[in-house]
Amino acid sequence: MPKLSLEQRIVKCFRKACSDFRLIENNDFILVALSGGKDSLCLLELLARQSRIYQPRFRVEAVHVRMENIQYESDTSYLENFCAELGVRLHVLTTRFEVSPSATSEPLSKAKLHKQKTPCFLCSWNRRKQIFNLAQTLGCNKIALGHHMDDILHTALMNEFFQGRFEGMPVRLKMKKMPLTIIRPLCLCHEDAIKAYADERQYMKQVKHCPYEHDTHRRAIASLFKQVEQMNDEARFSLWNALQKAGKLADDSLIVKDHP
Repeated sequence: MPKLSLEQRIVKCFRKACSDFRLIENNDFILVALSGGKDSLCLLELLARQSRIYQPRFRVEAVHVRMENIQYESDTSYLENFCAELGVRLHVLTTRFEVSPSATSEPLSKAKLHKQKTPCFLCSWNRRKQIFNLAQTLGCNKIALGHHMDDILHTALMNEFFQGRFEGMPVRLKMKKMPLTIIRPLCLCHEDAIKAYADERQYMKQVKHCPYEHDTHRRAIASLFKQVEQMNDEARFSLWNALQKAGKLADDSLIVKDHP
């Protein structure tokens, strides 16, 4: 049997995720959160291509949210051309958030984390607020996010070690306070494969000048996870299966707060 190409492997994982977790259905109107990073570019490309197939029939549009006070951005003209080539309408929004002086003057202790929101949380929440509002204005019923398997597993470890709960990012999550479902169609794709595909497709890399990018534990957890995989190359599948058996990957009954 001939070996699958990188593109074929990516597409196979994408389609399997959509099928296994019922991520896309007839008459869906999906809004893709397009940050400009490799993951969201790959996701939009795959969804745009899939939308041209006869079944299921669904629509796709994209949104890029610019954060006024954070220099972490992509070339908007590149994103516009990228979407135009795919035949996808792009919406560009601008917002901002305010950070208290104490959040930037010293590291956040565990006690402070309970009293104030971190800059990363505020940035992410404000971006998502814009995305949720636009999705409802447009009449979308689903929002697609570009998280891959590594993102989901790293989040599960962070929640376990720092929050005391076993929970990742659901692959499909029906929100309770608004008529929207969050989907993550890249959930079965490995980050290394997406990186290689992005290089193959020559995606433009975004400019990263975020002053808070070292304030989270995510990089340390990613490094720790790589060490675990060196000890056991089946570690990611063991953790994934544990999340699946615990009903943490597609639990429509989860309640998502729509405020910080």
